[in-house]
Amino acid sequence: DVAIPFEVTAADLNGDGKPDIIVAVTGANTASVLLNTGNGTFSAQTTYLTGNWPDEVVVVDVNGDGKADIIVANYNSNNVGVLLNIGNGTFADQTTYSAGSGASCVAVVDVNGDGKPDIIVTNANSNNVCVLLAYY
Repeated sequence: DVAIPFEVTAADLNGDGKPDIIVAVTGANTASVLLNTGNGTFSAQTTYLTGNWPDEVVVVDVNGDGKADIIVANYNSNNVGVLLNIGNGTFADQTTYSAGSGASCVAVVDVNGDGKPDIIVTNANSNNVCVLLAYY
């Protein structure tokens, strides 16, 4: 497989007030993090393993610790990976949650009013939507 930077987002991952870059890299099955060093430059990428063919990446604090975590839709693995921020812009290995066939797009919102972020996933191959309620 060829490593293809497929999806990108930006968020402050290390609490320094600067937007960092997060890229879902299909083929390589990774999420790459490039920390903003200021004046328009970024650190060398740090890669984190994801599931097979990460299709989308979003950033949100899923466990309420005040740190931005990474959520990846893993298309060929049929799951969602959550990489918890362990500080200074570094992340724990992903924890996966079954989503459906062809997990492709992710949105995060509190769907049940409990004050916690829930994960919504579209599944391209099973033609449905999966809602993962937060339990952190």
